[in-house]
Amino acid sequence: MFNWSLTSSSITDVVGLIVKLDVLPVIFVPGIMGSNLRQLKGGKSVWRLDAGPNNKPTGLIAAMWSASAGERQALLHPDRTQVDPGGAVAGGVGFNDEKALRARGWGTVAQTSYGGFLRWLEETLNPQENNPALWHDYYQDQATISAPPKPGDRPKLFPGIRMGVKGQPFSAEMPFDPVLTDDLLMRSKFWMPVHAVGYNWLASNAEAAEGELKPAIEDIMRGYNKNQFSCKQVILVTHSMGGLVARACAKLPGMEKSIAGIVHGVMPATGAAVAYRRCKVGMRDEGFGVEGYVGAKVIGRTGREVTSVFAQAPGALQLLPSKDYGAGWLGVIQGPSTQQKWPTADPYEEIYKVRDKWWGLVNEAWLTPKDGVPIKWREFTESVDSARDFHEHIAGQYHPSTYVFYGADKAQPSFERISWRMKPGNAPDSKQAPRMAQVLGLSSGQVRLDGATPEFVPGPQVHEMVATPYGVSAVDYQSSYWELHCEKHDAIGDGTVPESSGRSPRERGSGNVKQQFKLMGFAHELAFNDTTARNATLYAITKLAGRAKIGP
Repeated sequence: MFNWSLTSSSITDVVGLIVKLDVLPVIFVPGIMGSNLRQLKGGKSVWRLDAGPNNKPTGLIAAMWSASAGERQALLHPDRTQVDPGGAVAGGVGFNDEKALRARGWGTVAQTSYGGFLRWLEETLNPQENNPALWHDYYQDQATISAPPKPGDRPKLFPGIRMGVKGQPFSAEMPFDPVLTDDLLMRSKFWMPVHAVGYNWLASNAEAAEGELKPAIEDIMRGYNKNQFSCKQVILVTHSMGGLVARACAKLPGMEKSIAGIVHGVMPATGAAVAYRRCKVGMRDEGFGVEGYVGAKVIGRTGREVTSVFAQAPGALQLLPSKDYGAGWLGVIQGPSTQQKWPTADPYEEIYKVRDKWWGLVNEAWLTPKDGVPIKWREFTESVDSARDFHEHIAGQYHPSTYVFYGADKAQPSFERISWRMKPGNAPDSKQAPRMAQVLGLSSGQVRLDGATPEFVPGPQVHEMVATPYGVSAVDYQSSYWELHCEKHDAIGDGTVPESSGRSPRERGSGNVKQQFKLMGFAHELAFNDTTARNATLYAITKLAGRAKIGP
């Protein structure tokens, strides 16, 4: 509030009132497939998740519904795509200026996945008079003020009072540090505009960190360091693979000091085994009703379709389990207990770059789909080497002020391990069936691989006479000695990231993780639509704002 005395109306000199405003931007970094992409040449949209009926990306679904593996490969290559800033932005109460929201990058990210969260976060951090999301909707006084305000006094927050965020302590895994009025008083000093930074998720996360996120942070800070504004730091909020990008970015020169802290949501901190599975059998059998069916149509129903894009996308390969994920997460099972497991130490050499075995990550024949733009085996293995280098670069590395939440829900089963179970096939003479050791040695060309489960170890050609209502007919078919079933979910998580990977930051973060929350009640993609996840994020942002740098 400013007070001054009125002067004579004859005095008409212009008086300038300069008000210094400290800015602490909150920057959202999306997960894989969460950034809109367009062609590098021509600018045509190739991956845009604008909300249609029921908040579904109907345009993208229609475009990918019948796309072949070759068409996907030709369309989605990191060297032929770039971020598309033209996606729909999420308007709402007090947010009718599309130009302003687009300038903050909201059009670069998926409206379907993140539009509601971005709007909620902006309304909550920067409440307006016409905005119902005021602080008191999220914070509750946890102490009695001994000296209540006198009639006519302006309400204020007294220092040192313990406050509560709805839902706390959010299944905190570390001693819970409550929000104090000091944190709120500090946060009140900042304007906290919400930005979004999309990136080319087909390219390496290292490139996204250095070539897209770092420049964006610098541009945002530069833009707010003008006139009466002052911006010393930003806060990052990440979803899924965006956490890997942010961790790499924080290691770049000058970035750790420019970032007040990072809030990671459902990050595959050491990778996700489901990435391997989708390369082998696609998403068709993962379940989850209509959502799973639509997801499979967009991402890839079969291993052929997924591999066509995945194998040429370094960013996607960096979602595979790293060395830190652990040993023995891939196995072949015969009977109740006989099994072979990989890796013993190095998943890159023992699984991902294996060329002559059917259980290796990639079937080489699928690198050259019809109507595609083929990639060579050498190009693929170079991307695997790049993934290994990236994993080693960020292993155990977290910003000194890091907060994490992850999913651990029985209702959202995930894949911690991938198991191929050998079941007897329909060959007429099972005594001729190869033993497990022989099956493990078969190449992709020696196994009938269709990119779905089950796959088959072929047996002899069979000629049978079959009785039908119309008489006896001759039937010829290829029998199988073994059916190779890729088994379904085996762990709790968020449907994509298993609990073991989600919780690893606290275990490997060298003390930089200030708090970690084990949550339930949401699926991976829409994690930030969950009320508890949102409030845990708000708590973390408030604590980070309480320690953020302020001018001059």
